[in-house]
Amino acid sequence: MSTTTPTAETAPSFGLGIGRSVRLGFSRIKLEVRSYFRQGDSVFFTFLFPVVMLTIFAVAFSEQNFGTEEEPLTAAAFYLPGMIAAGLLLSGLQNMAIDIAMERSDGTLKRLAGTPLPVMSYFIGKIGQVFTTGVLQATLVILVASLAFDVELPSEPSKWVTFAWVFVLGVTTSAVLGIALSGLPRSGKSATAVVIPVALVLQFISGVYLGFSMLPEWLQNFASIFPLKWMAQGMREVFLPASFEVMEQSESWNLPGVAIATGLWLVIGLIVTRITFRWIRKDS
Repeated sequence: MSTTTPTAETAPSFGLGIGRSVRLGFSRIKLEVRSYFRQGDSVFFTFLFPVVMLTIFAVAFSEQNFGTEEEPLTAAAFYLPGMIAAGLLLSGLQNMAIDIAMERSDGTLKRLAGTPLPVMSYFIGKIGQVFTTGVLQATLVILVASLAFDVELPSEPSKWVTFAWVFVLGVTTSAVLGIALSGLPRSGKSATAVVIPVALVLQFISGVYLGFSMLPEWLQNFASIFPLKWMAQGMREVFLPASFEVMEQSESWNLPGVAIATGLWLVIGLIVTRITFRWIRKDS
């Protein structure tokens, strides 16, 4: 009587399945990026919005010193970290939640459900699009700040290492949370009304448009629950002078806290996505 060896039989098939899903996912990134830039409203409200807001604040407060007499700081330099962090949230959470809700509403996800495309490949394509546009957006914001408003960029390699890991962790977390949030709107038409207010409130309470130290303590504590506050804090460590560290909630940049808080939200987003994501709504 012969016996079977399931490990030898199934392991290669599993590996090939994962490899195929990854290849299909990476092949979708170009398609997703092209589709993104064809949507004028998405390009403005998620890609160009931080650049526009940085320009407005830099011009409106051009005569104001945000630092000290010994260490002056322009408005453009002060708002740059927050705008980069806000860009991660807009490119990830806001864009992803609205985009997937629209695709679910117009039948795109239903059509994809009838194809051999794995869900993993779909996610890789979406997250790859967010990462690509996020890199382009952050580069544009930094170039505008440096070339148009003479913001002095960090020269220490360690600062750019911090920028890299905060950016990668932040954009990935935002994208995953956007996928998780995409199931909340009941239709594509209501997606903007549901998602944009969430993103806007988070920006106001997380130190993007207002100095975080200016907020009441209870609101600082509330904002600390959410990842944008921590992403903005990490970016401030990169771009602001060391003297600004004492203005943080714990009087330190607390980079380990940035990593832990953002990482926890990444895990939460993955769990919620795993439980709730469907090609079509359950009640549709």
